[in-house]
Amino acid sequence: MDCRLDDLVTVVASGTDPADYPHAGDIRDGVLVYDADALRTTPSTELTRALADGPGIVIVRDAFDPAVVSRASEEFAAIIAEQQAAGAVSGDHFARPGANDRIWNALEKLAVRAPATFVEYYDNDALARVSEAWLGPGYQVTSQVNVVNPGGAGQVGHRDYHLGFLPAAQISCYPEHVHRLSPVLTLQGAVAHSDMPVETGPTCYLPHSQKYLPGYLATERPEFRRYFDEHHVQLPLRLGDAVFFNPAVIHGAGTNRTPDVRRMANLLQVSSAFGRAMETVDRRRVCTAIYPALLGHPEPANAVAAAAEGYPFPTDLDRDPPLDGLAPPSQADLVRQALAQRWPPDRLESELAAHAARRSP
Repeated sequence: MDCRLDDLVTVVASGTDPADYPHAGDIRDGVLVYDADALRTTPSTELTRALADGPGIVIVRDAFDPAVVSRASEEFAAIIAEQQAAGAVSGDHFARPGANDRIWNALEKLAVRAPATFVEYYDNDALARVSEAWLGPGYQVTSQVNVVNPGGAGQVGHRDYHLGFLPAAQISCYPEHVHRLSPVLTLQGAVAHSDMPVETGPTCYLPHSQKYLPGYLATERPEFRRYFDEHHVQLPLRLGDAVFFNPAVIHGAGTNRTPDVRRMANLLQVSSAFGRAMETVDRRRVCTAIYPALLGHPEPANAVAAAAEGYPFPTDLDRDPPLDGLAPPSQADLVRQALAQRWPPDRLESELAAHAARRSP
């Protein structure tokens, strides 16, 4: 595929038509802004259109309860302090190692450390609604906390996982239809764990750039990087706001120009049931840890979706055959059955162990 900057310029100049997104409360610099309450009645087709054919970016105001976010932030800060005390240095995909504080697999670490907080945090309608609109059911949530410290430099403009994490020589080996497929296997998201005025460096975006097909090959080229640096948009967020975007939108974390603000975000990478998530998560451990908290929660469906494996394959069909349909039960099916029948925690633990054993090769 040929990469021509003029073609990208034409694509991003299309603009965002308010008539196409009647439930959006605002459009800022071409980016759609929804109120969390309005999102509950927004048709999935509108959200899908926004991510695929529109700007590719959706901001949800007040998506998460600030009190719950603050409790999670306390746990994340303690994890970071423990990592630093142990001398750990976390790498970064698109920034200098050590410039930021990172928690990899923050989803599992929060579940084990603070199960009740995990359930409150991931019992979230906005996350579930946008994830299902883009990926359908059975999605997999992973989470990486990123803290950009004062003076922390921003990232270069890039696209994300899957193709976005490969060098150009490998990207060029994939046929054109895979370049179209990769973005629909992942939803990118970020939850603001602090107020993020522009000077703290919230994420920079190039709206509509997901529609430029050769973009995975283009982002390493200097003329495309210069264009991103000169034309990106950057929107402030408040604590509890969330942003979701197509992973093919060219984007990058901004530079924290403040002397004293540590900008914290929980970066959510939500994977299709049919794709490969970037991180390995021990979801059996997560489910076991949070199950008592799930039992006491009035509506745990969203938390179960974030925690458990929702797709039944791959498995060992000799030991885990499809007896009541075309597929055996998924891990999430088992957790939902346990909640419906009020199993004691030790029974769920043993059933999850048996379920895992049947799926082992």
